[in-house]
Formats: sequence, C-alpha cells, structure tokens
Amino acid sequence: MKKFFLALLLLLIAVVAILLFNTFRFNSKQADVEPIEPVSFSDQVFQNLSKAITFQTISVSEDAIPDSAAFFGFHRFLEETFPLTHANLSLEKINTYSLLYKWEGSDPSKKPIILMSHQDVVPIDQPTLGDWEAAPFEGKITDTHIIGRGTLDDKSTLIAVLESVEKLLSENFKPTRTIYIASGHDEEVGGGKGAAKIAEHLKAQGIQAAMTMDEGGFIAEGLVPGVDVPVAMINLGEKGFASFRLIVETSGGHSSAPPRENTIGMLAQAIVDLENNQLPYKLVPPIDSQLEYLGPELPFMTRLAFANPWLFKKQLLEGLNAHTTTAPTIIDGGVKNNVIPTVAEATINFRILPGETIESVQAHIESVISDKVKVEPVGFLTDPPQVSTVNSDAYKTLEKTIRGLHPNTVVVPGLLGGATDSRYFYSVSEEVYRFYPMRVNSESMTKFHGIDEKISKTNYLEILQFSYQLIKNFN
Repeated sequence: MKKFFLALLLLLIAVVAILLFNTFRFNSKQADVEPIEPVSFSDQVFQNLSKAITFQTISVSEDAIPDSAAFFGFHRFLEETFPLTHANLSLEKINTYSLLYKWEGSDPSKKPIILMSHQDVVPIDQPTLGDWEAAPFEGKITDTHIIGRGTLDDKSTLIAVLESVEKLLSENFKPTRTIYIASGHDEEVGGGKGAAKIAEHLKAQGIQAAMTMDEGGFIAEGLVPGVDVPVAMINLGEKGFASFRLIVETSGGHSSAPPRENTIGMLAQAIVDLENNQLPYKLVPPIDSQLEYLGPELPFMTRLAFANPWLFKKQLLEGLNAHTTTAPTIIDGGVKNNVIPTVAEATINFRILPGETIESVQAHIESVISDKVKVEPVGFLTDPPQVSTVNSDAYKTLEKTIRGLHPNTVVVPGLLGGATDSRYFYSVSEEVYRFYPMRVNSESMTKFHGIDEKISKTNYLEILQFSYQLIKNFN
C-alpha cells in the first residue's frame, strides 16, 4: 500500500511539474512595435458618414430586387464626396450594384491587397422605431456619436477606407502595390450576387492577392475575463452557416382522441433530441492559435489552463464556443386549439465549426432524430472556409498596424461565429483576415442589427487612422 501511495504522489508531482513548466514557458506573443503618430482628419468626416447613413440600401431577402434608387443615389454620393478617388482609381460596377475600385501600384512584382466592406444594411424592425434615439436613417450627429443603421455594420468601414484613400491622394501618396476596394451590395443576405461575383471577376483576371481584409474582427472591451486591456480580435476564419427544416406529417385528428404520436409532440421531441445531442467541442485551427496568443496575457490560474489544453480542453473549448452550434429559430404548426395538425415544421440553424460540413451536419441530424421526421436544407448554406495563418507577412503587417496605433491592446487571432463576404475571396487571396478597430463592449454588442445602432466619433476616427496607416504600412 505504501508503494501505491508513493507512486500516486510521484505521479501528482509529475503532473504539477508539467503544468508549471508549460505555464512558465508560456510567453507573450505580442509584437513590440514603435507607436504610430496619428494623422489629422477634419470634422467633415462625421458629416460624410452621416450622409451615407441616409441612403436606405436595405437587403430584405436573397430573391428581393435591390432598391435601385437607394443604391444609385449612394453611388452618386460617393462620387461627389470623394472626387480624387474617383479621378485616380478605376471603378467597375459588378452585377449592377457592387463596387470594385482599383488603385494601381507602381511595382507589379508586389501582390495586391483587397480591402472589403459592404453597402447594404438590415431592415428596421418597425415596432421598435419609437425606441430609437433618432430615426434610423436620419444620420443624426450628437456631441459624441453618429446614429443610424450602418454605422456599425458596415458603412463606417467603407466610408473610412475611401476617406483614407482621398487623404492619401491629397498628399500625393502613390502605392507600390495595387489596392482593390471591394464593396458588395447583398452581404446581409449571403453575398451571392455581390461579393461572390466580385471574387469571380477577379479570379477571371488572374488576380492573386497577398491579403484580403473584411469586417468581422473588433476591439473587445471588458469582454474577456481576466484581461483588463482591450483585446483586438483578428479573425482568421469563420464558421459555416446552414439551416435545416424538420417536417412531421401525420393524419392529424381530433384533440379529444390524440394519437400516441402527436404531430407537434414528435416535432418537439426532435428539437429536444438535437439540443441534448449537440456536435462535440473540438480543438481546431484557429482555436489553437487563440489559446497561444490569449493565454499568456491572463491571470496565473487561467494562464495555467490555457497553457495545458491536454488537461483543461473541455472547459476551454466550451468557454470559446468551439463547436457547431444548434439553434431552433422558427416553428410552425396547428390551426385550431382542438385540431391535431397534419403538418408541423421547425427550422434549426447551425453555425458550422471548421473541419465539419453541411453534409456532415445533416448526417448528424438524421442520426439523432426519429426517421419519421423529414430533414431538408433550407435557404442560404455555406461550408466553413479555410483558416488563414498567423505566420504570414500580411498578418504581421496587420498586427504591427494595430499595435502601433493601440500599444496597450492585446492582439489575438480568433474564429468568427458569423459569416462575412470574405469567405468568397480565398480563391483570389493567399490570406483572408477579418478586422477593423470597431470597439465592442457588452452594451454595443446589442446594437448590431438592433435598436440605436451608433458609433462614437472617437471610435470612427480610430477606424480612419487604421485604414490610412494600413495602406501606408503595406506600401
């Protein structure tokens, strides 16, 4: 018995030694760069963003025809507001409404970069109109903010990039590498007619960019437990998107004599079975890079867990939501309170982890629920795109720009739970990243697609500074 307890003690000592060894060699990966001196922008930039918000470039559905008056009016506004840009850059309209600017570089040996954004916005939930601080398309400017639909998602980045180009042109700046500015018109409904067509157009021309950058990353404030400084999240990849309709069909009947298997009951059971048997958590790229970059910045005990995922993997992956999520979003069935319906349906949305596919998710659904429930894919579906790397020169330049402008910010790679237009650009770009320095906290998170969408003047100036410096740093 003594030998057993001695062996157990030695094992415990060995485990503790490994934990501490891994923790103490878990060094910070933050780039050490020289601070960048900000440039000056006039207050006119706030007026320009405000005006951009007034154009109701709304995407309603994949099949809806865009409001040509709104989009063409917005295009005329861009031409009038950024005359140097439109005089010096070429502009192609792809599929009528999407925009592709080209700023020719002086060195053809350098691969171009692509800066993305989108023109369209989501509709307003009409019952909430009275809850807005100002009308959603008024573009009201207060002492501290610009209010309106598109200030966060995503006209602010488009206008900021164009402002930066306009300023650089006024300074007689000439890029060495070609810069494309790509702006789709239907990102909010999948991007199939906008960004996808821009990517096809570039591919047909044989373009291979060093980097594409889009929305989808941000500066998180107070959202990472244990980290007191802001965290700049550069998302290297994103989850896929798929919805499936569950359909139950029976003979129905009178509620006074319910059958053993009730239509709605069968559907409800299928939903419960899916929620109780979700796809597993997995340590996949870029989650592994996120642990490596974020871990060293955490308090000791949390850092110990991040440094030893072999022991704490379950807790870490659950905290990072590193699995394919399952979310019932629509349910329909029944016409009267004493009639058992013949048909009941539910839609379940999945955000798919890299390494899994639409096909594997459907197979999972069918393996979990009763074979009496039909499963059909519905609406827009996309597999997760490939994951970019932290080892590229493009990532290092992006990291250098962020740290130069925000020295106290921790830069961390990550995985975006949503979907962006950038997923279409892997065929024309070596690396695809998602980041603009949009500051996000627990309050502002609710304003994306929500009530009182607005951006602070201070934060908008940070996006301008970032866009300006990024172009210079890549040249």
